[in-house]
Amino acid sequence: MSIITLAARPDVPRGQKMTIPPSQAAPTLEQPPTVEQWPRWGITHTQFSADNASRRVADAASHVLGRVPFLQNQHIMGWGAGNPEPAPGKNDFRDLDRRIMFMAGSKALPIITLCCSPDWMKGGTSGRTDWSQLETAPLREHFDDYAELAATVARRYPTVKHFMVWNELKGFWNPAQNRWDIEGYTDFYNKVYTALKAVDEDIQVGGPYVSVGSSSTVAAGAELQGPWGSIDQRDLEAIQYWIQNKKGADFIVVDGASVTKEAGAYPDEFTALGKFGVLSTWLRQKSGGLPVWWAEWYVEPNSRDWTEERRIAVQTAAMMEFATSGVTTSLYWNPQLKSAGGDEPCPGCLWHPDTGAELPMAGVLSGFAKWFPLGVTLQAVASSDPRVRVLAQERQLVMVNTANAAVNTVVDGRQVQLRPYEVRWSERAVA
Repeated sequence: MSIITLAARPDVPRGQKMTIPPSQAAPTLEQPPTVEQWPRWGITHTQFSADNASRRVADAASHVLGRVPFLQNQHIMGWGAGNPEPAPGKNDFRDLDRRIMFMAGSKALPIITLCCSPDWMKGGTSGRTDWSQLETAPLREHFDDYAELAATVARRYPTVKHFMVWNELKGFWNPAQNRWDIEGYTDFYNKVYTALKAVDEDIQVGGPYVSVGSSSTVAAGAELQGPWGSIDQRDLEAIQYWIQNKKGADFIVVDGASVTKEAGAYPDEFTALGKFGVLSTWLRQKSGGLPVWWAEWYVEPNSRDWTEERRIAVQTAAMMEFATSGVTTSLYWNPQLKSAGGDEPCPGCLWHPDTGAELPMAGVLSGFAKWFPLGVTLQAVASSDPRVRVLAQERQLVMVNTANAAVNTVVDGRQVQLRPYEVRWSERAVA
């Protein structure tokens, strides 16, 4: 009889080997600006932003963002930030420091999203980063480690007082039951919440950051439905579980698209926006009045064949929907590119990545932050042509033409002619 001995398969290191720097001193950050009212509107920085650009572009973009102070959000890993803890107890905050410092320099009211997790917390190799596994959730045995990382981040950036926990429940899906592993996420959230509050009771924490989907058809048993279709009941059930089992929360956060899972704007891109308002009202009611945050929101089908004018019109109408439904915070996912290649467009961007020149969506965000912060009293102003939507307060209004045609209308007692998909701001006569 022969005996065959099989050697154990060696653990093959996975991912990019990380260069872990010596301990870094926390940056000195400017205090956020003092504002009378929460601006409500802001952006999330993504893979490329002004801190990755030349000094000329960075200065120009900083001016665009800081002209009217609003909210700026950054993830701790991914979307422009490297691995913050490549090995247990070994931090690398160089990327995050640079991004947070840019935010401070551009007069941001800063927000941090606590996502994603170092490889060693999710079964990967310590000292390496496998970016293909960015969306993998930490293992349950490392929930406490992630909570400690969250506390470390909070201590490092004491000017940041608002934290969202995780992103779109990434990695928290139960394939066997075809639903979210909301139980696992809620346990994770509760540990992070506790750790952050131990650092500073004034820190504001929110979840569950569910990506809420919808269908153009009305599913049986759908709790929320309208002319835009119906919302996936699994997403609503996950949110309700979190509401009932969270240790605490200062706000409730979701994200989603007006586009359906069938990849269309149903029945049209403007009617589809009604989903945002209906869900926002439901969130506030179910959570017992928690402030409602939209961490991301999208309005365009994947084909991306819209003109910039059409895109801006639909996005402006979406922001009107958020304002009229009482949303507390709405963050625009900034699709900046590293370079637009000279005169090539940068769809939906806030500044030209090669020059820093302001692009139209930056003006929309600045206008909403200035004129429609949280708490402003809205006034009912109609348009004689229903294709033109209006949002107004005592001193200012904004109009958007939802038609791909010129429209003549009367708004606030004035005759107005708008180009196809035009967005226009107008001062109001103060009585």
